[in-house]
Amino acid sequence: MREFLHPLVALVGGLAITLQAHCMGIVDTALGTRTSVTFTYASGGLVALLLAFATGGLETKGAANLPWWVWTNGVLGLLIVGAIGFVVPRLGAGRGLTLILVSQFLLAAAIDHFGLLGAVHRPMDGSRIAGIFVMLAGAALVVR
Repeated sequence: MREFLHPLVALVGGLAITLQAHCMGIVDTALGTRTSVTFTYASGGLVALLLAFATGGLETKGAANLPWWVWTNGVLGLLIVGAIGFVVPRLGAGRGLTLILVSQFLLAAAIDHFGLLGAVHRPMDGSRIAGIFVMLAGAALVVR
């Protein structure tokens, strides 16, 4: 079941990113990046908090044992949401998200290859390197 569920969740997440980018672009254009990011995080945070309490609360045991840098995820999320909201109405969803996606792939490949930030080491091989070059060529065609 996981072989089917994990890719499905990833695909749904990708669709959500695209829809969010479009909606944030509209809000960004009408009200500005700061307002767009604020409303995005406030509404998402409220829903997450309500879901957490509706399904048993928040688990905090062991939080003190986590590395300090994992707590930067909220700030990173602000950067992501701000970049999406700013870029999409100015470059278009296809071009903007392509550039964002390329940077994600390149950093993800480095994290996997070197086992950075506690990730499982997944060494780069010829087919992955070829895939990165194909992706970069495709991105260049989309962005041009």
